[in-house]
Amino acid sequence: MRRRQRLLLGCSEKEGFRGQSRAGTRKEDEGHCAPPPNQAFFPPRYVELVNAACNFEPHDSFFSLFSDPRSTRLTRIHLREDLVQDQDLEAIRKQDLVELYLTNCEKLSAKSLQTLRSFSHTLVSLSLFGCANIFYEEENPGGCEDECLVNPTCQVLVKDFTFEGFSRLRFLNLGRMIDGVPVESLLRPLNSLATLDLSGIQTSDAAFLTQWKDSLVSLVLYNMDLSDDHIRVIVQLHKLRHLDISRDRLSSYYKFKLTRKVLSLFVQKLGNLMSLDISGHMILENCSISKMDEEAGQTSIEPSKSSIMPFRALKRPLQFLGLFETSLCRLTHIPAYKVSGDKNEEQVLNAIEAYTEHRPEITSRAINLLFDIARIERCSQLLRALKLVITALKCHKYDKNIQVTGSAALFYLTNSEYRSEQSVKLRRQVIQVVLNGMESYQEVTVQRNCCLTLCNFSIPEELEFQYRRVNELLLSILNPTRQDESIQRIAVHLCNALVCQVDNDHKEAVGKMGFVVTMLKLIQKKLLDKICDQVMEFSWSALWNITDETPDNCEMFLNFNGMKLFLDCLKEFPEKQELHRNMLGLLGNVAEVKELRPQLMTSQFISVFRSFEPILRLLPQGISPVSQHWATWALYNLVSVYPDKYCPLLIKEGGMPLLRDMIKMATARQETKEMARDARRFEKHWLRLTRNLPQAL
Repeated sequence: MRRRQRLLLGCSEKEGFRGQSRAGTRKEDEGHCAPPPNQAFFPPRYVELVNAACNFEPHDSFFSLFSDPRSTRLTRIHLREDLVQDQDLEAIRKQDLVELYLTNCEKLSAKSLQTLRSFSHTLVSLSLFGCANIFYEEENPGGCEDECLVNPTCQVLVKDFTFEGFSRLRFLNLGRMIDGVPVESLLRPLNSLATLDLSGIQTSDAAFLTQWKDSLVSLVLYNMDLSDDHIRVIVQLHKLRHLDISRDRLSSYYKFKLTRKVLSLFVQKLGNLMSLDISGHMILENCSISKMDEEAGQTSIEPSKSSIMPFRALKRPLQFLGLFETSLCRLTHIPAYKVSGDKNEEQVLNAIEAYTEHRPEITSRAINLLFDIARIERCSQLLRALKLVITALKCHKYDKNIQVTGSAALFYLTNSEYRSEQSVKLRRQVIQVVLNGMESYQEVTVQRNCCLTLCNFSIPEELEFQYRRVNELLLSILNPTRQDESIQRIAVHLCNALVCQVDNDHKEAVGKMGFVVTMLKLIQKKLLDKICDQVMEFSWSALWNITDETPDNCEMFLNFNGMKLFLDCLKEFPEKQELHRNMLGLLGNVAEVKELRPQLMTSQFISVFRSFEPILRLLPQGISPVSQHWATWALYNLVSVYPDKYCPLLIKEGGMPLLRDMIKMATARQETKEMARDARRFEKHWLRLTRNLPQAL
C-alpha cells in the first residue's frame, strides 16, 4: 500500500483563505472571478483538499495545479512524509512563499536546494527537518540510476550550497540533517536569524552561533553532543528566550553531565529566558536540595522556594521547563508554569504536547506513561489526553512505537468509564485515526489494539459514517493466511456487529465487498483444523445477520458452497448447540427466498437429519421469528416429501406438541403458524393411513 502524505497549504500569511469559509464558497469563487486586490484566489476544488484536513494520495501532476500564482497564490506550505519529490517543489517555484515546512521528506535531493533559491527573496521561515537526502546529489547525473539502487556511493554530499540571498530568513530548522553538512558555512550568510534548530547535528565548535547573539531568541540543540565549550558559546546568546539542549537518554552514551554551575550560568547570563529544556540529561545531585530541606506546604512555582537550587536566582517562573526523564521532575517545588516530566499526568501530557512533532522516540515513551495512567488510575484530563494522542498518531503514521503505544492508550481512553465526557466529533476523530493506523501499519499489535478500540464504540451507529471503509479494513484483516487468532476473533466480532441492525442496502454493499465469501473461508479453515471456537460461531452468526431479508447474500451463500459447509459443520460438531442455532438461523433466511428453496431440499441435505432435535429447538424461540419460520418450513417439507421416514421421527421426538405450542404464540408469524398447521394435519393424515394398513402375520 502506498503511503499517503499530509498536506497543508496556506494562501495568506495572516488570514488563511480570504473569501472562503469552511462552510461554503463565495459566489465569485464559484464563477472563478478575479480576486479583489490583495486577496488570494483559491478555487473551491482546491480549498476542499485543504479544508478536509485529511490524508490524500497525490497524482504526479498534483503540484502543477499550484504552478501559477495568478490563479493559486500560496504563501505557506507544510508537507510531511516521503512522497514529496524534487519535481513537486520545482512545480511551485514561482510562488512567493513566506513559510515552507518540509518534514521527513526523504525523497528530496540536492535538486531541491536549487529550487529553494527561487523562494530566497520572500522566505521568512524554513524547515528541512528530517530531509536527510536534500544535501546529496548524483555523482554522475543520468548515468547511474540503476547502480544507485544497489550502490549508495553514487550519491555525493553537496558542500557548496549556502543560504546566500535569503535575506528575509528568520526561522530555520535543519534538525536531523545527515553528518558532514558544513553547517557553519551553510548558515554564515544569514544575518538576522531569530530561531535555529540544529537537532541531532554534531559540531565540535559552536562559536559560529555568536554571530546571532543580538538576534537569536530560540535555539534547539536536541541530541547534540555538548561540551563545556558549547556552554560557553550558549551563554553569550543573551537574547535567548527559548533554549533546548535536551537529549534522548536511550540514543547513545553521553559524557556531558549537567551541573549546578551550568544551570547557574544559564540563569545568570540568559536573563530573558522563558523556556528551558534539559530533558534526558544526567543531573548531578548538587543541583537539588534534599527532601528534608524542601519547604513544607503547598507546591510552589516561586523561584525563591525552588527545589532546584540554581533556579532560585530566576527573576520569575519559567513558562516551560523540560525535565522529562530526569530526576528533577520529581522534586516538589519547580519554578515553571508548565513542566514536562514523568512524575504525574500533567507532566506527561506536557511532554506529549512538547515533543510530538519532531521527537517520536520521546513521544512514544510519554504516551506509554499515559497508557499506564489510563489503565491503572483515572485520567483527569481526558479530553486533552485524547486530542494529544490523536495528534501524535496522525503525525507519525508510520512510526511503529507511536502506533503501538498510541492505539493502546486510545483503548483505555475511550472505554465506557470516560464515554460521557466525549463529544460525537471527538469520538469520530478517534475512529478516523484508528482506521488510519489499521490502513497504514500492518503490524499485529497495532491491528489488535485498533480492533479492540473499535469495540468501545456503539456498533454500527458510531461507525456508520465510515461504514464502507471499516468493513473493507476488517475483511482484509480476516485473511486467514496472515492473521493470528486473537485478531481474527475480534475482527469477526466487529464484522458481525456491523451487519446487525443495518438496512438491506448496507448488507448488500458489504456482501459485494466479499463479506460472505470471507466468512465462508474462515469457516472452511476451522473445519479443516477441526476447531469450533468463537471465530467459527461468530462467522456463522455474521452470515445469519447479513443474509436477513437480503436475497443476493443468500444466493451468494449457496453459490460459494455454503450448504456443503453447513452439512460438514453439523457432522463435525453435533453437540454445539449455539453453533447450530446460528447455522439454522442462516438457513431460515435462505429458506425465506422462494427461488432458492429447491436448492435446500437435495438428497444430501435431507439425509443428514437423523434427529430433529436441532430444528425442534428453534420452535419455542419466540424472540427469533425467522428461525421459527425456517424450522417449521423444514419440518413441513420433510414430513410431506418423505413421510415414511420423517413422520415417525417427528412423533418420537415430541414435535407435535411443540408445533401446537408455537401456533399459540403471539410473536410467531401468521404464515409460520399456517405452515405448522399444515404439518400437523399431514402428520395426522399419515397416522390414520398407517393404522388402516393390513398387519403382517
